[in-house]
Amino acid sequence: MVDFDRELAESSAKRLRDCRQGLNGGGSVVRGWEPSHQEMAALLQTPPEDIAGVVARLKQLQLIFDSLPPSPGNNRVAAFNSLYTTITEQVAEHLRGPDVTDARWLEVLDVEFARLYFTALGSWGGLSPDTPDAWEVLFRRAHDGEVTALEAAVLGVNAHINHDLALALVATWKRLGYPGDGPQHPDYLVVNKIFYKHIPPLRRRFATAWQMEIDRCVGELDDWSQRVLVRTTRALAWEQAERLWDLREDEDDLARACTVMDRVAAMAGETLLTGVGIVKVLWLTATAMAKSLWRRTLVSVGASRPRPRPAQISD
Repeated sequence: MVDFDRELAESSAKRLRDCRQGLNGGGSVVRGWEPSHQEMAALLQTPPEDIAGVVARLKQLQLIFDSLPPSPGNNRVAAFNSLYTTITEQVAEHLRGPDVTDARWLEVLDVEFARLYFTALGSWGGLSPDTPDAWEVLFRRAHDGEVTALEAAVLGVNAHINHDLALALVATWKRLGYPGDGPQHPDYLVVNKIFYKHIPPLRRRFATAWQMEIDRCVGELDDWSQRVLVRTTRALAWEQAERLWDLREDEDDLARACTVMDRVAAMAGETLLTGVGIVKVLWLTATAMAKSLWRRTLVSVGASRPRPRPAQISD
């Protein structure tokens, strides 16, 4: 039985919205994907059915983003889309490899994950108020030259993992059934290893000269800390999905819980741009969602369910 504190969820969502507005300062926002609005809408009209379709759309999106303002190759959403394309291509290569037990499950998860990104792009292009707050943090800065490519890529990763991933897991379980302690969770952790391998060179691809100098000074510390973040945030997404799964029969409470999750991720994104630092921000996000909002609003969800142990950092 789920004991869901609706009043606390609603008050938490309101406080998060107010705090975020205080951080971003309001002001005018350029919505949409002009001058490629129609091209973007046509591309996003039909959702992909397999991972090959996901990769194909990501590559087409890259061509569009690279042509958008403020100048060719400098739209900030392009930075995240490029990183996401690389990771998705690697997931596709691993699907038939020896590390994956249930390739169909992992492919369905990847497709559901990508659909959430494509839906967010479409809602922003359609001037919809339904664009998730977590994605709006990046989209509203698509033309902002003061946001570096590295920061933009991180904003996209934050929205996709801290908001979309739990929803993608729930969508996958609705299609294929909740896996419990089956082999799907180890398959889920295979993606961690892909991140461990490819995030360092991808980070350096987007880094400025100053950021590269810091990277040389700290040696492997950045790589280690980002492995910790990948492991922590993806483990948290699985736990969030289990709690959302227990709310699936009550659409109103599920919506309340999703709103809190969205606004926490949006707050993390806004805070990343204040100079606090990625490690501290994402760690605080994980702590807030795991210990404060979620454990207080979903009092008894999953209380007796064993949690799968996350992979070791050395993987």
